[in-house]
Amino acid sequence: MENLRTGDSNQITRDYFDSLLVEMRHIDSVIPSTTLELYGERFDTPIMMAALSHLNKVRENGMVEMAKGAYLANAVNWAGMGEEEELEAITATGARTIKIIKPYADNQIIFRKIDHAKKCGALAVGMDVDHAFSGNGKYDNVLGHPMTSKSLDEIKEFVKSTDLPFIIKGVLSEQDTLKCLEAGVKGIVVSHHHGIMNYAIPPLKILPRIASIVNKQIPIFVDCGVASGMDVFKALALGATAVSAGRIIMDPLSKDGANGVKETILRMTEELAGVMARTCSSDINHIDSSVIHDK
Repeated sequence: MENLRTGDSNQITRDYFDSLLVEMRHIDSVIPSTTLELYGERFDTPIMMAALSHLNKVRENGMVEMAKGAYLANAVNWAGMGEEEELEAITATGARTIKIIKPYADNQIIFRKIDHAKKCGALAVGMDVDHAFSGNGKYDNVLGHPMTSKSLDEIKEFVKSTDLPFIIKGVLSEQDTLKCLEAGVKGIVVSHHHGIMNYAIPPLKILPRIASIVNKQIPIFVDCGVASGMDVFKALALGATAVSAGRIIMDPLSKDGANGVKETILRMTEELAGVMARTCSSDINHIDSSVIHDK
C-alpha cells in the first residue's frame, strides 16, 4: 500500500481491494444465485446504484437514466441530493429507490424530505452523516444549504418519523455502528464518501469488525471504489449485504444512457457469479469469509 504516503483515500481503498486474494473451491460447487432479498423485495443482483446526484453533466436527465438502468437490471437504485421533482421522475421509472438526504442544519427540511420520499414510494430513506463538516473543521455548506452534525437523539427522531427503513450512510467505525444500532436504523452504508477525508480506512478493512457488531441484525451496504464483480465478491465475503457501484457506471451512462447502466450491472453480476461458482458459494448469503486472504 505504497500510496499511504499520498493520503489519497480512494487510491488506498483501491490498493486494499487489490491486496485481497481469493482461494478456489470447486468440489460440491453449484450454479450460484445472485438474488438479493432486501426490505421484503427481491432483486436479481446485490450490485446497486450509488447515492449519486447532479448527473446532468454526465447525461441529460442522468439521474432518471440511471434509475431506468437499475430498473432494467432489476437492481436497487439510490438517489442523493436533488429536487423533489427529480425524485418523483426517478421513482416513476419503477426503479426501487433508496433516497439519501443531506444532514441539513434545519431538521424540518429533513423531515419534509423523508415524508416526500414516502409519498414517492421509496424503498427506504436515509442520511449521509459524513457530509456535515467541510475540510476546515467548520460545518459544510452544500449548494447554499448549511449542514450540521447530528446527535444520536436526532437520528432516533428521524428513524421514528417514518415507517420506511432508515439508513445511515458514512459509517466507518465500530463506534458509529454501535450508535446506529442503538438508534434503531435499518441499514448502514460503510463508506468514506469517495475520499472525503485523507487516510480514511478502506471500507473493506473495517467491514469485518462492523459485521461482527451488527451480527446480521440489519443490512450492511458497502460504497467506494467498487469496479468489478470480483470487488463485489470480496465485499460480500467480508460481511456486506449488497454493494453500490458509482463511478464505474459514469462512462456507460454518458455513452448509452439507461442501457449502458443496465449492461454494466449485468456484466458485473456475471463476474460475481463466476467467482461464486469457483469458490463453492451457492448464493450471496453463503460466501465463506475464509476464502479471502491478505497478500
